[in-house]
Amino acid sequence: MKKLLVANRGEIALRVMRTARRMGIATVAVYSEVDRDAPHVAYADEAVLLGPAPSAQSYLRIDKVIDAARQTGADAIHPGYGFLSENAEFARQVEAAGITFVGPRPHAIEVMGNKLAAKAAVADYDIPMVPGIDEAVRDVAQATAIAEDIGFPILIKAAAGGGGKGMRVVESAGEVAEQMQRAISEAESAFGDGAVFIEKYVAAPRHIEVQVLADTHGSCLYLFERDCSIQRRHQKVVEEAPSAVLSPELRRRMGEAAVQVAQACDYVGAGTVEFLLDEAHNFYFLEMNTRLQVEHPVTELITGVDLVEQQIRVARGERLAFSQEELSITGHALELRVYAEDPANNFLPSIGTLTTYRPPADARVDGGFREGMTVPINYDPMIAKLIVHGATRAEAIERMLAAINDFTITGIETTLPFGRFVCQHPAFRSGAFSTNFVAKYFTPEAVAEQDRAVEEVAALFAAYVHQSQQDQLTVPTPSAAWRARR
Repeated sequence: MKKLLVANRGEIALRVMRTARRMGIATVAVYSEVDRDAPHVAYADEAVLLGPAPSAQSYLRIDKVIDAARQTGADAIHPGYGFLSENAEFARQVEAAGITFVGPRPHAIEVMGNKLAAKAAVADYDIPMVPGIDEAVRDVAQATAIAEDIGFPILIKAAAGGGGKGMRVVESAGEVAEQMQRAISEAESAFGDGAVFIEKYVAAPRHIEVQVLADTHGSCLYLFERDCSIQRRHQKVVEEAPSAVLSPELRRRMGEAAVQVAQACDYVGAGTVEFLLDEAHNFYFLEMNTRLQVEHPVTELITGVDLVEQQIRVARGERLAFSQEELSITGHALELRVYAEDPANNFLPSIGTLTTYRPPADARVDGGFREGMTVPINYDPMIAKLIVHGATRAEAIERMLAAINDFTITGIETTLPFGRFVCQHPAFRSGAFSTNFVAKYFTPEAVAEQDRAVEEVAALFAAYVHQSQQDQLTVPTPSAAWRARR
């Protein structure tokens, strides 16, 4: 592998390119017209314009991405996450073009990309599943009968879903028709596939995912877990590794189950198996994400393994250089997704110009913007990922709070205040929280009160510094002895 094209934008494009450069691999960026001056374009050795800002005319154009690889002589393509990363047809066409796809085989993407197909693939393994049906349903009467058999509340889910889209919680039989239609409509709009199925709704679960890594020589390992329970609209905002509630035995069982899921579809490369963990610490298989996850840095920090490097090495046909027994957890890591969103206004997008953008010096910041840039409305509103590591969970939380306080962004609203709220909340600090954290504890008023407290502390500190400087500048009256010496 001599030249790698990264079929993505923003922070993940930069993240992949940095590892590639360290490995001596040249890089190619692709970009849309609105991203012409983006950092990932400047960082790459070469860059190719794909088209206008809408992703359907640029980053999602398989033909243009492959043409860019041919044009620049790139012999490999890394899809990052989002866009074409879980598109089996893209992986298939990349391979057909004689270019290495840095990711799993098309078959694995296809099987795990559909929740019903994924369940069928792992059916022969002893992996716990959430009670429900394993086939699509469109008839309201049938859905109601199934729901009553399972017991309310239930969850209607899009078979091809992800990112919280096409999901509806139903509390009673009278809600089935309306919520089912909404789920189908949203699934058709988001994925072009309106198939939905029904599962028992697990109340107050934790969202635990296990990182897996497999090579082409039969080795498949798990790199422990991440807790992604702090979410808004079923989408993650704060992630940590390891989980605060898993015992060594439960960690091993979930890790081995994740490896079985990967083996069920002949998985190759880095992937993530997602589970729900209920209040009694029973775990249930949810799905597999056949790509690098947004939150992969927390796993890197506790294991010392560069996951992008491993993806590239596996794609080159190399064996994994370590065994399961050689992997261990060191310390604790936290990640905050810094979105251009207003937490005080239901996390609605806050699009605008980064008048000030000054990341903290004492933290890992995977970002794709710089000061003066405008956050475009065309793509995911994530500006950066703020990642910290500590010897203990308590230390990591304190380091995250310090990093949040040192991260200055003006011109738009961000999720930095929400991250501060989470890290200061007793439920999070104690580890006693679930995916219901936002619904149970968060209010815009809480963040407003928190911001007022921060401003008061800042004002008092500024006044203290000012007074200290004034005291230092005050010239003392010369003593008699000093005058005598003159």
